Amino acid sequence: MKVIGTDSLGKIIKQRRKELNYTQAFLAEFSGLSVSFLSDLENGKKTCEIGKVLRVVNLLGMDCLLTRRGEE
Repeated sequence: MKVIGTDSLGKIIKQRRKELNYTQAFLAEFSGLSVSFLSDLENGKKTCEIGKVLRVVNLLGMDCLLTRRGEE
């Protein structure tokens, strides 16, 4: 899945959370983050802290992979 902005990142995270049947409340408790942070993240808030975002991505069993455009 290609991330082109905070909106697409949020949609991907929300989709994965739902695939795992996790509620925001469960993920918040599990991650030590707040429900409001997770809601902001899923709604594409541009100022979410990158460290927290990567923690959520990891907890959802996903990897963050950066590549140069045109490379796979």
